[in-house]
Amino acid sequence: MVQQRALSEVELERALEAGQGSPVPLASRLAESGAISKVAALKALSEQNGVPGVDLDQVCLKLSDLEIVPRQVAMQHKLLPVLVRDDKVHLAMATPTNRKIIDEIEFATGKRVFPYVALAAQLAKIIPVVYEMNERGESHYVGPTCPPEVRRKAAIAPPKRVITRNQIGAIVDDAMQRAAADTDISDADFGKAPRDLSVIAGPGALRPPRQPGERTVLVVDDEVEIRNILRLVLEQRGYRVLEADRGEAALRILKEDVPDAIVLDAMLPGELHGFDIARQLKGSERYGHIPIVIVSAVYRGWRFAEDLKASYKVDAYVEKPFRVTDVIDALERAIEQGQGKAAPQDPERISAEAEKKLSAGIAAYQAGKFDEAIGFLREGTKIDPLAYRLHFHLGLLLGKRGQIYDAISELETALRINDRHFPALKNLAVLYQKAGFRNKAVEVWERALRQAPDEPTRQQIKEILVGLL
Repeated sequence: MVQQRALSEVELERALEAGQGSPVPLASRLAESGAISKVAALKALSEQNGVPGVDLDQVCLKLSDLEIVPRQVAMQHKLLPVLVRDDKVHLAMATPTNRKIIDEIEFATGKRVFPYVALAAQLAKIIPVVYEMNERGESHYVGPTCPPEVRRKAAIAPPKRVITRNQIGAIVDDAMQRAAADTDISDADFGKAPRDLSVIAGPGALRPPRQPGERTVLVVDDEVEIRNILRLVLEQRGYRVLEADRGEAALRILKEDVPDAIVLDAMLPGELHGFDIARQLKGSERYGHIPIVIVSAVYRGWRFAEDLKASYKVDAYVEKPFRVTDVIDALERAIEQGQGKAAPQDPERISAEAEKKLSAGIAAYQAGKFDEAIGFLREGTKIDPLAYRLHFHLGLLLGKRGQIYDAISELETALRINDRHFPALKNLAVLYQKAGFRNKAVEVWERALRQAPDEPTRQQIKEILVGLL
């Protein structure tokens, strides 16, 4: 706040002395007293936390979105879903660095969380109000200074439609705004992503050869002890077993060595959870036939298991800690029940169909048919969700259109399949800058630095990193 000249060092010292013992955080106290503006407080918090800020006085909330986060969780952790769209949740938080609660919400909802920082005092006031409004059956909460254009969009939005992406009104720290102003999505690499980049060098040597008639099970769990015991028991029962300790590794194995069934831990290290994998596979023509057994220690009870099966189309859910026989029984039942869902007879045909959609998308974009190009690429990702070039090109187009969060999701998906693709890394870093997520932008630029193709490019990235840091 001092660096932004929102107040002097003397005023800061007085505020700190006056607030000793107060449970209200400094930024909230200063904004509530009128010593600084809420925007100035949020810019300071944005810079401190590396995420955008959100002024809750300016938002319009669709109250049915609150149902994805229980009221007691919102009150305890001072957080509020301000926008829910498809597979994303935009979350206002007093402590956006609380990775544990973010992981839990992603696990429970199956959606990617984008955290924003909000003033703790605002959250404490608004959370009980909006949950009570939702219980009364009201449809929207409109903040006292919500912009007129957002009010209009809320009023005309048809039922069940999520309000547009302009609803949030993110407040970004000054350094991020300057950095974002100097960068933009580049389409210089559009149409050029080589297909062989998604092939991992030498993984075949680490996998047992497939014998005629032998069923293959992919076990995905970050606990080596669990993988070991499942592998031993499954091999004794005549299965060929593949192993992965992370979601990204599982996707790469799937792309090259399609299993007959998957045992999948719901909570995995990194940003790709088991739910994400299940959603991608079950919704596709190429992999939708594969039985999936989810295991987890987080959520319990038959109701959750049934919801999981309905939402993600998984075939079975087993709670941790489990008996190995429970997992084996669930797996073999799923395989038996899924025998009627035959694997695609011609995977090469599916790959060719996906390639046709990619070529059509590239041609449509080059002809200036933007919507048509996006449509072709989306169709291709439904045919083959592990074709990273489709996700890469779709991410570029969505980024150029200004659909930043959709573009981020597509480029991240591309990089989960192939983390060595420099153009995807570079453009993803730019998108995080534009969205105001400084910490994520730094993380991705550092990854891009390691993949930079030449020394001049490395120097440019270093200059960007120095500016952000």
